[in-house]
Amino acid sequence: MRHFIRLLLIPGVVGWLLGGCSEKIEPKPTTYSQLLTGTEKKTWKMVSLQVIDDGTASSVIPVAQLNADPCIKDDLLTFYADAEHKFEASQNTNICYPKEPDIYVTDTWTLVNANASIAFYIPLFDGKYLSTVKNLTATVLTIELYFGDINASYRVTFNSTTTK
Repeated sequence: MRHFIRLLLIPGVVGWLLGGCSEKIEPKPTTYSQLLTGTEKKTWKMVSLQVIDDGTASSVIPVAQLNADPCIKDDLLTFYADAEHKFEASQNTNICYPKEPDIYVTDTWTLVNANASIAFYIPLFDGKYLSTVKNLTATVLTIELYFGDINASYRVTFNSTTTK
């Protein structure tokens, strides 16, 4: 009987003692907001727009082909991963206002996972809008801006340009 106890009990206790000393490594998955901000900040640039009118979608229009102010078509939007949810809109390579600071809007962003909504300043529309997140990956953000009074929306796609 002693021999039986030694064969089962001693290896079990030793295994338990040695196993208890190791640290369990658990992966830290990227949170939904980290896709938007990176670990410190992430910068995005608008790349395309699509108009959806009464359920019918237009073709995807590259931002470069939009009939819009060229000063804002290449602007950069930076989302910070800080507690304040800092947001900045800045001029890019097409600088139309050289005497103005590169960062022309400092605001905040809001992301609600429950209903996939996001609010931030959009230079093309010159305002802060609440929109629905249609797609958010590490490199692509697609939002849809709905109009409450008509059955139409804008679907806007951004690509990330830098991440920290």
